[in-house]
Amino acid sequence: MDAPEDSSHYFTDFTLAEIVDMETLFRELGDQSLLKDFCQTVASSFSCSVNRNGKSSITWKQVQGWFQGRLEKENQRKSKTVPSSPLQIVDLSNLGGVRDAGNHENVTSGQREKGKASDVSDLAFEAKSARDDAWFDVASFITYRYLRTGELEVRVRFSGFDNQHDEWVNVKTSVRERSIPVEPSECGRVKVGDLLLCFQDREEEALYCDAHVVNIKRGVHDHRSCNCVFFVRYEFDDTEEPLGLESICRRPEE
Repeated sequence: MDAPEDSSHYFTDFTLAEIVDMETLFRELGDQSLLKDFCQTVASSFSCSVNRNGKSSITWKQVQGWFQGRLEKENQRKSKTVPSSPLQIVDLSNLGGVRDAGNHENVTSGQREKGKASDVSDLAFEAKSARDDAWFDVASFITYRYLRTGELEVRVRFSGFDNQHDEWVNVKTSVRERSIPVEPSECGRVKVGDLLLCFQDREEEALYCDAHVVNIKRGVHDHRSCNCVFFVRYEFDDTEEPLGLESICRRPEE
């Protein structure tokens, strides 16, 4: 491999969104992520992203250097040489690559709405809040840290909320690519058993929560409107309810 001997300085060359992506790739591929062709593909993808407009391009050696450093940390963890405190905590709030949430006023969960995909194209991720097990769009990643278990946590600012609602969340279990609202012409893509992000509107609160489709009542409609009914079961409490198309978001296809 052509990885540099010291890759630690490469951490600051990536946005935290890119680090979240690479962390996911590393957990899927392990040491296969060091392959030159793969690193070239990742580097090209990052460099062509609209989030890198006005920023320097990423090279494949920078990507490989990050994966090399991540592999070394994983090997340290497995050999039980990792210290008990977090391996690394880095403040990324002043880096150009981190998207700032700005001074959003706080809004209640009932006011939060998912727009069409084109309306929120700059919000690449959503994260699950430990407060209510609901998913919210990520406005910015503030810091990240590696725990002694080797897992990556990020501190997120949720879209539409101020810094008092920032949370540490586990990247593997609580950060993912954002869900996509379903257009009337796309309702046929939703199948029984699918995982959906559903708008659960209750008297006390309204939240976006994960649910699985248990049944579908198809209706006749056109590309402008849909009257199908989707019966879903929520993961967090096993309750079921029927929802219209406007209340569901599908997961991005792999």
